[in-house]
Amino acid sequence: MGIDEVLAKARAGLRRMTPEETEAARRRGALIIDTRTETQRREQGELPGAIVIDRTVLEWRLDPASDARIPEATDYDLEIVVVCRQGYSSSLAAASLRAVGLWRATDMIGGVEAWRRAGLPLTSGPADVRR
Repeated sequence: MGIDEVLAKARAGLRRMTPEETEAARRRGALIIDTRTETQRREQGELPGAIVIDRTVLEWRLDPASDARIPEATDYDLEIVVVCRQGYSSSLAAASLRAVGLWRATDMIGGVEAWRRAGLPLTSGPADVRR
């Protein structure tokens, strides 16, 4: 199975959000999780209200049963929207979060590139980085 098939399988269980839907989700209290690298964030800007979590520790920081969770990871019913640069790795990350029980996890279509095209705000920081 190639990456295109893996990606299609990951997205099969997701109701992906547009940038505008993602902003609406943030306003109603969803966790917006930015998995972009520091370089990508510096070049593109920071998403207002997003929590930055490195993809390598994402599941541990968001699983409510994990000893390494962030304080916001309170239960498995959290609405979580994962964002990356173009909307590919975020789909895989959202599927992984769903696999650990975070059944409302999803991602944003097109990533921050789509956010920028939609004319939504970005900031120069500082970011809310969780290690």
